[in-house]
Amino acid sequence: MRKKIVAGNWKMNNDLEAGKKLAQEVLDKATGNEEAQIVLGTPFIHLTALAESVVGKKGIEVAAQNCSDKAAGAYTGETSAEMIKSTGVNYVILGHSERREYFNETNEQLAAKLDLALVNNLTPIFCCGEPLEIREADTQYDYVKKQLTESLFHLSVEDFAKISIAYEPIWAIGTGKTATAAQAQEMHAELRSHLASKFGQEAADACPILYGGSCKPSNAKEIFEGVDVDGGLIGGASLDADDFLAIVNSF
Repeated sequence: MRKKIVAGNWKMNNDLEAGKKLAQEVLDKATGNEEAQIVLGTPFIHLTALAESVVGKKGIEVAAQNCSDKAAGAYTGETSAEMIKSTGVNYVILGHSERREYFNETNEQLAAKLDLALVNNLTPIFCCGEPLEIREADTQYDYVKKQLTESLFHLSVEDFAKISIAYEPIWAIGTGKTATAAQAQEMHAELRSHLASKFGQEAADACPILYGGSCKPSNAKEIFEGVDVDGGLIGGASLDADDFLAIVNSF
């Protein structure tokens, strides 16, 4: 049975104290018996504090929201995978649509980031997804498969088994629009089939594929009912502990 994961992406929100308070609220209100793995994707400033206060408690993990595609050196403002791992966290989100759009991250760069994350024993949540114009042109499957091919298909089966995928319909992020449960399932099934073509059906069947795109307590249950939907990458709703845990408990 595939692992279920619900990861919160706080984006650029919460100063240090607010972040510690939110993480503690999630910890206090979680039962420890949730069907899904809880991951808190936080800004870099929170990583060390949250690694000490919540990682491993009630099964909660913490993720960085990005890492550098360089191992070390004169790259002012960057944070390496090795640095992230040294804080005590175990996950990293890579390739989020905002990183691709605002910072022009390429599939090639993301392949390098994946490699460094894996070398440093971080578990990547790799994001992919299409903008509105691609969806309207009905070329979304080819577009997203290309993202996976160019960033993941150099991996061994063993390394591929260490990652999760998050599908983000970019047109549904922060817009109030949401892909229907059927649309989410259709894309997830296409992606799993594409992954199987490279890594084999067994490996593809074991890979968690999360949905990210205006997922909230009111629609999470329906979306998660898709047979190829294994959880969510949650944006705005992850900033409220009750809303976030309602999504976690939607399975």
